[in-house]
This record gives sequence, C-alpha cells and structure tokens, in this order.
Amino acid sequence: MKNQDISEDLAKIVYLGIGSNLGIRRKNIEKAKFLLKENNIKLILVSNYYETPSWPDPKYPKYLNIILKITCHHGPLNLLNICKKIEINLGRKKSKKNSPRMCDIDIIDYNGIQLNIKSKLNLPHQRMHKRNFVLIPLFEIEKNWKHPSKKLDIRTLISLLPADDITSIKKI
Repeated sequence: MKNQDISEDLAKIVYLGIGSNLGIRRKNIEKAKFLLKENNIKLILVSNYYETPSWPDPKYPKYLNIILKITCHHGPLNLLNICKKIEINLGRKKSKKNSPRMCDIDIIDYNGIQLNIKSKLNLPHQRMHKRNFVLIPLFEIEKNWKHPSKKLDIRTLISLLPADDITSIKKI
C-alpha cells in the first residue's frame, strides 16, 4: 500500500479575484467562471460585481471585479497555470504591467498557506491587503477571513485603506 499524505486528496479552500477592463467586462468574467468550472473547480461563493478606476492610470477604462470562494484539488502552481490559460483563452496578451486586459485572475489566498516561488507565485497575494477591489468583495462573502501572514482580520485591513479607496469603489 502506498503511503500518501492524506491532505493531497482534500479539497482546498481558495479565494480568486477576477477582473476585466476591456471588451464586455461582465461577459469576460462570466466566461472565466465557466472555464474554471470546466477545470474541476467548484464555485462556493461569488461576490457581487464591483467597479473601480483603473490603477495606476485612471485614464484607462474602469475595472469590473469579483471575488470567488472555490474548492479545488489542484496544487497552487497547477491552479496558477489553469488561471493563466483561461486568461489567454479570453484574449489576454503579453503587455506591460498594469495595462488594460480582457481578463485577470489572481489567487488571493490558497488554503491559508504562505508560499513564495520567485517570479512565479506569492501566497497570499502580496498586494491584496492594499486593494479595495479585493478586500471589499472578499468581506462580502467571508466576513471572518484573516490574512494568512499579517494575521489581521478583514475588517482591520479595510479600515487601513485610504478614504479615497473606500469612496472610489462601486457595487454594480
């Protein structure tokens, strides 16, 4: 009998952020959700849509964002590869950092683990605690969530956002 770590078989709780600011934004996000399900990813909770100015250049089209709570059996790097393939499938092109895109999928929190694989994957997402379009929809679906490395609850993280970040986000 093969000795195997039983945790490999357990579904992991993961939070994903999906955003779009090109094309038909809501349709892009809905297609991404469909393609995630096609890859054996189960959607548990889905936030409302939130619209924010493009960052760092507000001259670009506004973003539409959601947060998903999912379960999956994929490891972190495999999940990242699935997300990248979905982005490409939906028309994402190589471009400079923070430029407009059809679809962007970020792993926000993967089962509470802390991981840093140079230039590939940082878990939890390294800037999520500073982003209104992550924290506010995440709070909507998971009011008791805590940052895995900062050990701060989501209410505290939201309270640390600049006032402009709170007033610039709009639930759609």
